[in-house]
Amino acid sequence: MLELGRESLWFFAHTLLAVILLAVVLGVISLDHPDPGSVMPKLLGTVLAFLVPMIGGFLIARIQQNQVARYVWVSGVILFSILCVWVLDLPTGNGLCETCGAVEKLWRTFFTFNHGSGLMGGDGLLVGAWIPLSMIGYAIGASLGLES
Repeated sequence: MLELGRESLWFFAHTLLAVILLAVVLGVISLDHPDPGSVMPKLLGTVLAFLVPMIGGFLIARIQQNQVARYVWVSGVILFSILCVWVLDLPTGNGLCETCGAVEKLWRTFFTFNHGSGLMGGDGLLVGAWIPLSMIGYAIGASLGLES
């Protein structure tokens, strides 16, 4: 029982580290004061939301050799699943993807750089794509950093 508690705390710690690494990326990008309507900062943020946590997960796993770090991707999938259900339940209005089907509503909310759905206050890319992507990148980096 003690081992299970220790592993769950490490799981939470590694998940939190992935989100912290994403926050560092966002902080660095925001220093440039990018235009919120521009595609390039969003594309750069997407790439860095994956790469920086992946490098961080690799380094932390290389130093710590904690097997739990490779399973952080589960947190990202669970978060993404919860957000998908929530977005599908959000009401739409004029100009806010009012005639969209379920897949288009999710696609425009989480993955479109130009013409988003307008749902989630325009933060769908950050919350629904970058946070889960950072957790998945962290887990991949950790898997690469663990010695077999």
